[in-house]
Amino acid sequence: MASLHTLKAPKNSRHRKKRVGRGQGSGLGKTAGRGGKGQKARTGNMRFEGFEGGQSPLQRRLPKFGFNPPNRLNFAIVNLHDLERFDAGATVGPGELNARGLIKGRYDGVKVLGQGTLSKNLTVRAHRFSQSAKDAIVKAGGTVEELPLREHKPESAAKAHAGKGVKVAKANA
Repeated sequence: MASLHTLKAPKNSRHRKKRVGRGQGSGLGKTAGRGGKGQKARTGNMRFEGFEGGQSPLQRRLPKFGFNPPNRLNFAIVNLHDLERFDAGATVGPGELNARGLIKGRYDGVKVLGQGTLSKNLTVRAHRFSQSAKDAIVKAGGTVEELPLREHKPESAAKAHAGKGVKVAKANA
């Protein structure tokens, strides 16, 4: 059995710091392991990542593609097998899911999907449901409550663009 006083670090797992440019006897004197002359031997030698020696680099040869909509809704996903953790007859909503650690982070809403099986009658409150999840919850004797999404206020858009030279039309109230 190993004792603390007999433990040894694995071979080659611990290295001394390289002290370069400290005489030829050290093996890293004179050119300090950089070879002779050339751009790589100079200070500040690093060309930018993706540089291909002057030929048109890959990231410029290929076209841009895709689009990320700025106002896309981001839903926390919960499956039927996750709902099995709750007691029969319980009301399950975003707050309860968060308390049990089934959803973490910031989301625009909760979406229930139909993966797994549900054997308990639960009242499930969420912002979106897949059709298979709705059917399974109702079949198990539970009920489905669809919550409304929070409305995005037009003032928040004005605040986001404040001082950036972007004009946002205010809604007439």
